[in-house]
Amino acid sequence: MRRMRDDTDCGSTPGHGLDVSRKGLFKALLNIAFPMMLGSAIEAVYNLTDAFFLGRLGTAEVGAPSIAFSIVFFLTVFGFGLSGAGMTLIAQSKGKGDLDRMNHYMNQSTSLLLCASVALAAIGALVAAPLLRLLNTPGEVYGFALVYMRIVFLGIPFTFAYFALQSSFTALGDSATPIKVHLLAVGLNVALDPVLIYGLGPIPAFGVAGAAIATVASQGVGAALSIAVLRRGRSGLRLSPAAMRPSGGSWALLLRIGLPSSVGQGLSAFGFTVLQGVVNLFGTSAIAAFGVGNRLMNMFDIPTHGIASATTSLVGRAMGAKDEKTANRVVRASLAMVVSFEIPLLALSFFYGGGLVRLFVADPEAIRLGDLMFKVVSPSLLMFGLYFALSGAFQGAGDTKVIMALSVFRLWVVRVPIAYFLAYGTKIGPLSIWVAMFVSNFLTAAIGFAYFKSGRWKRALDPDRI
Repeated sequence: MRRMRDDTDCGSTPGHGLDVSRKGLFKALLNIAFPMMLGSAIEAVYNLTDAFFLGRLGTAEVGAPSIAFSIVFFLTVFGFGLSGAGMTLIAQSKGKGDLDRMNHYMNQSTSLLLCASVALAAIGALVAAPLLRLLNTPGEVYGFALVYMRIVFLGIPFTFAYFALQSSFTALGDSATPIKVHLLAVGLNVALDPVLIYGLGPIPAFGVAGAAIATVASQGVGAALSIAVLRRGRSGLRLSPAAMRPSGGSWALLLRIGLPSSVGQGLSAFGFTVLQGVVNLFGTSAIAAFGVGNRLMNMFDIPTHGIASATTSLVGRAMGAKDEKTANRVVRASLAMVVSFEIPLLALSFFYGGGLVRLFVADPEAIRLGDLMFKVVSPSLLMFGLYFALSGAFQGAGDTKVIMALSVFRLWVVRVPIAYFLAYGTKIGPLSIWVAMFVSNFLTAAIGFAYFKSGRWKRALDPDRI
């Protein structure tokens, strides 16, 4: 077995676990999480900028990407699951100090991601129109949403190429390199958006289609840079056609870890798609409030996502080194970080939600509904943020079945049934969706904590067989 020279240590010693001091764990988490937070924050600002530009065209235009997003997300979550499996195996191989296996799993996860992305893009193109009809999409929004979706589906392979870079380097503790690529792509997107939406000189105004074209163009640039970085080789990882040739055993292990998470997130995303159908029943003001509100909430969730990814990396390395004590300490540190980051942001959304929505839409009813959404949902987001950090530990240990089960539970057992029951059985209107969101977040977090305390997640993978 070839031993590695560690270039992206972030507080670890190959094959010997992590720095177990409290200060060392916080530093290791922040070293990985902060660049991801920065990159996600800039992307969230872009998404809000996208909503800002389209909102100036009209409520139907800004609602179209909101409807399309839930369907596109349903397909791209499979990339999250598969790239997460790669991150788990690379991180645990790093914990063992095995450079050859790290490089092997990076190449295998990349080839699997690229094959899956082509298939999912084709599926998306076929299901776009019938899905929009099933979702009760209002006639004034349908045409915009269909055009947006058909263009954005072309970018799925580009997105998955970036996932390969992000998961591989984050597993090693280097989240800065993929974020640099991402920031460049997002910057290009921001620059192209107003030009392609409104037109400039000889460039015609494409409207909603322009926002989609800008997205795909920037994703293409990000994908090209991602492949270039992986081909160049850093920290022992080098992409090569020979190493990417599918290995049955490795693909099987990646699918064993990645598919439960992918299926869970996919079914969860489909639940969001069905939920969008309930929102659509209440008209364009509710659609706009739900779309803008969700984008803002995603922005407030940015610290949680960064901390969860850092937790996956550090717990994976600790489990690879068979250091369960340090894995537990990593989780406790990550939970403390979630609380410190999330409480100020959620307080802002609770007290000033309506004012935030007013920045993006002028419709008074959409502003009122958005304010109500934040008042009801914000308190539950702290609990769900803590659970999300725990899910990072489950992912790092390779226990993705519980992530799948809780994703399905959250949307299909709790949120969708409650939303439908309240929407059709009461007269509270869009409040039915906000209540369903609160209850599902709270119950999922409670069950996640109980499972974490049981310790079963630590037995999902045997490091000696990776």
